[in-house]
Amino acid sequence: MNNDDREQNVQHFLELIRQSRKGKFKLYLGMIAGVGKTYRMLEETRSLLQNGADVKIGYIETHGREEIVKLAEGLPTIPRKKVFYKGRELEEMDLQAILNIHPEIVIVDELAHSNIPGSRNEKRWQDVVEILNAGINVISAVNIQHIDSLSADVELITGIDIKERIPDYLLGQADDIVNIDLPADELIVRLKEGKIYHPSKVDIALRNFFQPEKILQLRKLALKQVVGQVERKIEAEIFSTSKQRSERFLACVSSNEKNARKLIRKTSRMANFYSSQWYVVYVQTSKESFDKINLASQRHLLNNLELATELGAEVIRKKSNDISGTICTIALEKQITTILVGLPVISIFKTLRRKNIIRELLRKISGTKIDIIIVS
Repeated sequence: MNNDDREQNVQHFLELIRQSRKGKFKLYLGMIAGVGKTYRMLEETRSLLQNGADVKIGYIETHGREEIVKLAEGLPTIPRKKVFYKGRELEEMDLQAILNIHPEIVIVDELAHSNIPGSRNEKRWQDVVEILNAGINVISAVNIQHIDSLSADVELITGIDIKERIPDYLLGQADDIVNIDLPADELIVRLKEGKIYHPSKVDIALRNFFQPEKILQLRKLALKQVVGQVERKIEAEIFSTSKQRSERFLACVSSNEKNARKLIRKTSRMANFYSSQWYVVYVQTSKESFDKINLASQRHLLNNLELATELGAEVIRKKSNDISGTICTIALEKQITTILVGLPVISIFKTLRRKNIIRELLRKISGTKIDIIIVS
């Protein structure tokens, strides 16, 4: 990006800021570490300062990279908060200081970061939501592997289960998303030169994420994500006054589905695509009362419902022996357009039982416009 384009980009973000009292959210999205997200945020910080904006660094992670350290020198920074944890002094972003100082714009790196236990919020993205709600504009950055609904795709590509994630709906709240791209061979050169990780970590990185075919697949995921967000924003602006069907999704889970997380994430992704409301329903039969199911099933269920809440769903719990009838009633009450159900992979008996429930559900909604998606 040349200087004229960068200046135009800065002016565009400043214009977004002046259009609303609620904080505006700009997100730099990368396919992998080292593409230059932090560098671009710091460049933009300098441009914003030159344009008279009140911008401060809330948190920047340099990873000891000389070019980042040099670019961050002299920029107005809100000091980090020192926290003692397990006998060690650690540093975290000072959320309260940011809210008190209330700059026009704050730069927050490492959006998917997990805060130290005992912090005000468990995740940094939750800090960012609080900052935005306070009317402060935020510029942040994240890699594609940290987007929750893409975690299964990323694990399939890399073989690594990414633990730190952000919910998909957070991307939907971004007013501006910028994809930071870099050719695979250039990335690998930067890695070997020690410009991404410490030299002691280079060999491990080359065996994991930093392989050309993996980088290309992650690059494709990042591009699709950004294009999808742009398309949805255009559709929302163009068709905001048109009479289109408002999509609403309902995911149906039970206590014995270990793959319910996949179902929940798929529903989250679809709801985010349509910028729509979504729900997760659990119908507890008399056979599934907590004194009759094992602790492992209870734990799976509670974890799954907690995940649904974190991803932005409204969780509905009902007690009934008529599973299909209860689901149908909820679907009609909530004006659901699509119901998602999963097939259990535990036993033939349970799979057949679920198929019977699906068959009954299909019969009951046959006179409606509700669609059903069966997730295997």
